[in-house]
Amino acid sequence: MAKREYPLERTRNIGIMAHIDAGKTTTTERILYYTGKSYKIGEVHEGAATMDHMAQEQERGITITSAATTCIWNNHRINIIDTPGHVDFTIEVER
Repeated sequence: MAKREYPLERTRNIGIMAHIDAGKTTTTERILYYTGKSYKIGEVHEGAATMDHMAQEQERGITITSAATTCIWNNHRINIIDTPGHVDFTIEVER
């Protein structure tokens, strides 16, 4: 069996869930920037958020589908799931 690059002791799984406009995607964008995963902070209201990759998400400035990413910080692997907050898209969270 192959050895893991980051052992389970150094792996963190984070799901970001809250109501609409609470700053879930904004928080995720800051994490990606400060861990060096992205070179700039994507702003949701400008349609430039890394986690909101669908055209409709960028146009509307809201998260429609859950998005997952991984970043490295302080010798830890951090897996992040950014979830939609709008009630119309809660089926994406319940799956």
